[in-house]
Amino acid sequence: MLVALRSLTLVWPGLPWLWLRGSMAGLVLAVAFAITLDVAIVTTFIWPGLVELPLTIGCWTAAGLVWLASTVSALAAFPAALASPPPAEVDPLFIRARDAYLARDWLTAEVRLREVLDASPTDGEAQLLLGTLLRRVGRLDEAATALEKLAASDSGIRWRQAIAAEQRRVVAARQAAGGNPVPLPLADEPPAEVTVEKESGPNRAAA
Repeated sequence: MLVALRSLTLVWPGLPWLWLRGSMAGLVLAVAFAITLDVAIVTTFIWPGLVELPLTIGCWTAAGLVWLASTVSALAAFPAALASPPPAEVDPLFIRARDAYLARDWLTAEVRLREVLDASPTDGEAQLLLGTLLRRVGRLDEAATALEKLAASDSGIRWRQAIAAEQRRVVAARQAAGGNPVPLPLADEPPAEVTVEKESGPNRAAA
């Protein structure tokens, strides 16, 4: 079933890489195809006299060629499903990252969180904690980018309220900093909605 759903992304140029990988190149291709197809439809069915016939034919030809080329390319190198390692492999990494975070060992915490995300790119909890860490050490642009990426992904659905709370903290931190890139004073609060004493995974409940 999942394979069939993933195959449906072949219908639109660039969608396999955009939907399954968040690729910027996939986004550009998908938008370019949409514009070309819209122009072809408008000049053919809505305002047929808007442009010369050769231009209309050219739009349809371009749309067809883009669709054919992108479909063939996607079939040749269809993005594989993201690996989802078992919790037994990921949870110990997250616990070490969480412990380092609570100990304010920011460097170790960031390294461990990135290890978690290398092993499990769809781990929303790790992404949220990383965004929170970046905000607390004053890397506000990176924090905002990480949170926006999480909010736009399926992984962020269950953390929607926590993401919104963190985004508000980033905005407040920017206002307090007045545009100064110097790291902000660190508060003693735990990350919003990132459970510290009670984690979602079976092994994350262990301290």
